[in-house]
Amino acid sequence: MATPAILYVLCISLFFPFLPTSFSQPPNTNPPICNGVIITYRYLTGNEIPPIISPVDPANQPYRFESTLTVRNNGPVELKNWRVFVGFRHGELLVSASNAVLADGESLPANVSGGAVFSGSPVTDLKTAIETAGDVDQMQAVVDLVGTQFGVGAPNVPLPDNLTLANDGYLCTNPTRQGIIEKVFKKFVISEETCSLLEHVTRNDTSICCMPDPNATTNITPFDDDFPPLQPGDLTIMYDVVTTYESNYWAQVTITNHDPFSRVENWILSWDWTEGEFINSMRGAYPKIVDTGECVFGEPGQFYEEFDFSKALSCDKRPTIMDLPLTRTNDTSLGMVPFCCRNGSILPPSMDLRRSKSSFVMQVYKMPPNLNKTLLSPPRNWEINSTIGPGYKCGQPIRVDPTLFPDPTGLPSHTTAIASWQVVCNVTRTVEPKRPAKCCVSFSSFFNDSVIPCNTCACGCDGNSNNPRNGENVCSANEQPLLLPPQALLVPFDNRTKLAKTFAELKRREIPNPLPCGDNCGVSINWHLLSDFDKGWTARVTLFNWGDTDIVDWFAAVELDKAMPGFEEVYSMDGKVLPDSNNATLFLQGFPGLNYLVAEKNGSNPRKDPPVPGTQQSVISFTKKKISGINVALRDGFPTKVYFNGEECSLPTILPNPGANESRFQPDPKLVEHFQFHLSTISHFSRYLFLLLFFFA
Repeated sequence: MATPAILYVLCISLFFPFLPTSFSQPPNTNPPICNGVIITYRYLTGNEIPPIISPVDPANQPYRFESTLTVRNNGPVELKNWRVFVGFRHGELLVSASNAVLADGESLPANVSGGAVFSGSPVTDLKTAIETAGDVDQMQAVVDLVGTQFGVGAPNVPLPDNLTLANDGYLCTNPTRQGIIEKVFKKFVISEETCSLLEHVTRNDTSICCMPDPNATTNITPFDDDFPPLQPGDLTIMYDVVTTYESNYWAQVTITNHDPFSRVENWILSWDWTEGEFINSMRGAYPKIVDTGECVFGEPGQFYEEFDFSKALSCDKRPTIMDLPLTRTNDTSLGMVPFCCRNGSILPPSMDLRRSKSSFVMQVYKMPPNLNKTLLSPPRNWEINSTIGPGYKCGQPIRVDPTLFPDPTGLPSHTTAIASWQVVCNVTRTVEPKRPAKCCVSFSSFFNDSVIPCNTCACGCDGNSNNPRNGENVCSANEQPLLLPPQALLVPFDNRTKLAKTFAELKRREIPNPLPCGDNCGVSINWHLLSDFDKGWTARVTLFNWGDTDIVDWFAAVELDKAMPGFEEVYSMDGKVLPDSNNATLFLQGFPGLNYLVAEKNGSNPRKDPPVPGTQQSVISFTKKKISGINVALRDGFPTKVYFNGEECSLPTILPNPGANESRFQPDPKLVEHFQFHLSTISHFSRYLFLLLFFFA
């Protein structure tokens, strides 16, 4: 029986005349049997890089890898905005990628160990062989990838476990691996087992064929124009080139909020220039850091020798842009742009459609070889941040039909942008540990004199939680909060201890030691079930501002899954049911002139009176008509979600018990409204006394 070494030599000697002269030649990536989109990932080379730990920890040994991703359109239809998913599986850190960017907007280097979607840049569309007479350069994109991966070194070949076309409406085959020896096997009947020793040398690529799915459905209207239609998103950014010259152009950037619950405050916008551009001037916004050093000492300074860079604004490859204050709205040099200069505030459209967008313009200078009026390329890897509200993840800009602008002369006509791109951003929903809330909710009811307070550490706890100080524990972050008497809701947490302990002793409840920590929220909301009768029910919502600054243009949203179809009226706030929420979400905001949730103030006698929170309050009425099986007291009368200024608030984990301490008194909501309507006009001390009596009722 032949030894493996003899078989190895035999295999080489038999196949050597038929092997290609160089093993570095790429395999044929467009088999004629695939008349769709062919995607090939080919591993080229790799080597061990420091630190060298393979002898003791081979799984974490880093290796450099170089690969190519080839996307070729062999179909009869042009592939618009191609996107390909590569299922990396070896802890890859991508350092560079030519002719493509990460579709999620991440800048390189980036961790792609869980897989990544690539999109074309600067060429986003792949034409057909029919319309280009077989010009491969227009039919395909070749992406050169360089990065670091872990635990897989020679002679093994690190290939992705999945490869697919991420564009809608395509079906892809399972990935197939093919190498040089496999092709030789087609000519010679030699056992693959015989030449298995060469397998790791030859199987260095994987490919798939993707064909249009005849059964695919989409909710997007098909388009016959050169560009796809605008896409939906929680927040969108339009990049419109409005004027273009040989060496520079003017672009208008418009940020629009489409999320009915989220607001953006003090927005900060950033992106990556990919063609050496720099910002010369702006109106409606301004760089956070004005720095032109990279231009003066870099390539722009060499090319634009006579240019006065002292007047330019930003030469950073990744500039950071901020909005201007309201005082600059009519500034002839910095403002005078529609929807600009709002101090970074973008409200939800459900609150104020006119204030749901922000805009600015900027002059962008280009670098060779793009010195042509028609050579326009948008920046990539957009990111927007806000001091409140959720985080956003932005995709790459997609070329769309030119934006229409109202005619500046007032005529009933429109002017179009020269070129337009859309960036779609969505609220991030990750599986990472949830960050603390910034608001919390307490529950109370007419049938129980115990208030269920906000959760312990609802908005986070500081380092003193569970840590000894002066021989005692400050508080427990794990203990459930103590039930409270109604009047305790009007007192800051630091002043509630005596009330809470006395109430617990009165109710013969156990008092933990140490006591639970506070909620640490700047804003709390009390939802009180005020009444429940045969034909309807009422609730009272109270907002508390425990912070030291007024909250302007506040809004809240309350979800009542089953009871909201019975909504009738909000008496002391502006309230409406959102039409796009399956008739389950009530949107609340202050009336004009009452849209301030004032800050916490000192009591009338600061030496002995506790601080008084700023409050807004209203009764909400509901009917039970046409709602079968509703149980207000047990569940349906309490919210399932509450939002304040775009932040989801922490909800209690239990509800008031309708079987204990039942009260027969249910105040007439109209009578209550007669008094609370004027609540905002009385003094803080009088308001405190009024609310105290009101909660006791």
